[in-house]
Amino acid sequence: MAMLEVKDLHVYYGVIEALKGVSFEVNQGEVIALIGANGAGKTTTLHTLTGLLPAKQGSIIFEGKDITKVPAHKIVQMGIAHVPEGRRVFSELSVYENLIMGAYTRRDKGEIAESLKTVYTRFPRLEERKNQRAGTLSGGEQQMLAMGRALMSKPRIIVMDEPSMGLSPIFVNEIFDIIEKVRETGTTVLLVEQNAKKALTIADRAYVLETGKISLSGKAEDLLHDKSVQKAYLGE
Repeated sequence: MAMLEVKDLHVYYGVIEALKGVSFEVNQGEVIALIGANGAGKTTTLHTLTGLLPAKQGSIIFEGKDITKVPAHKIVQMGIAHVPEGRRVFSELSVYENLIMGAYTRRDKGEIAESLKTVYTRFPRLEERKNQRAGTLSGGEQQMLAMGRALMSKPRIIVMDEPSMGLSPIFVNEIFDIIEKVRETGTTVLLVEQNAKKALTIADRAYVLETGKISLSGKAEDLLHDKSVQKAYLGE
């Protein structure tokens, strides 16, 4: 059984149908890439998965439980963390306070301290800047903070929305290295990414979303060499 199953998802913004029967699945330990043009429905898909948008029709099954109507904070408790588009760090709070906010659903102080140590090991720059206001960090550092904050909830699966957006090439490579390391620790990753080539290079499988529908799916490596994908998303 897949860890996450999305079945026939229909989502509306008012009268506009943004998702028109989207179905896909994510298995334990995979990196899955969701690629597509702007406005294809990628962010809408993630917002619906994490309880930020209601589904009009269809179901979302996580580890055998139907979470379609579960509120967002409960979804975090169940083990799904969301790294939103545009980072969304708490700019007036320190780096440390942002990270602790990520653990708000957890109670064991010892385990939280252990998670903090792990995040600092993975992102040494965050430890160096732990007392600095988050709003004063560079874009790349804020992205690291958003990822670290999500990891503080000890997720089973982490969904990331455009983690490389607006970053310099050096930071882009660093962010993708971190995503691979996250997967190596056993955390499943669902990745929405405009940089399709980078996403397909690290993903196991991928789905192409076009105007609210899945138009193509398969092994990421196969899609990387698919002529229609190359032409539409890889600039080749």
